[in-house]
Amino acid sequence: MDTKPLRLGVNIDHVATVRNARGGDNPCPVRAALLAVHAGADGITAHLREDRRHIRDEDIDRLMAELHKPLNLEMAATAEMLAIALRHRPHAVCLVPEKRAERTTEGGLDVISKSNELGPYVGRLTDAGIRVSIFIGPDPAQLDMARALGAPVVELHTGAYADAPKGPKRDAELAKLVAAAEHAAAIGLECHAGHGLTFDNVGPIAAIQSVVELNIGHFMMGEAMFIGLPATIAEMRARMDAGRRSGAV
Repeated sequence: MDTKPLRLGVNIDHVATVRNARGGDNPCPVRAALLAVHAGADGITAHLREDRRHIRDEDIDRLMAELHKPLNLEMAATAEMLAIALRHRPHAVCLVPEKRAERTTEGGLDVISKSNELGPYVGRLTDAGIRVSIFIGPDPAQLDMARALGAPVVELHTGAYADAPKGPKRDAELAKLVAAAEHAAAIGLECHAGHGLTFDNVGPIAAIQSVVELNIGHFMMGEAMFIGLPATIAEMRARMDAGRRSGAV
């Protein structure tokens, strides 16, 4: 069996986290984005949060002006964020849940309970020519609702898999992701995945042939402090490629 291409999106949020810890302009997340692209990233992901805890509005301004690879703008479904997305028109918008007190995104959107709220956002963004994805848990019913709302892409939240200890618990979480990705493909959704992925756990996710893109950030930005961003991206690529091949046999 031939392997299907697997894209790597690099999330630069936590370069901005380090910058904002002290203030000023360094380290620059836009510089990190451009370096990541030069090192082989297929696209850049940035989450503009309501509280601007990492990425700021001017970062999005510069990314749109300077980036020559697709920008995936993660955002909550709010009127403020919709206006920003419609003004900039990035390649893609990923709708994510957002809570002020959380350290990081804790799970997928509950598309079923929020369908009436999310539908107009999917429609407005789509009408503007922006590719919409929804960050979602590996639940077939949630995937069905995302499809019903008209989103062409879903991104599976891999956090429960990444956090589970090796053994039966992680295997069970992986099985949910495999089944969800296969269901997404069966109903015509493009499937991405991300959250908590590292060198050590990315292989089994990369092996899922229905997943076509991984978005990875926090681990790679941390590892880049020790070995540099180009070397980190090269190693992640190698781990992804090895995992992809293992799933094609």
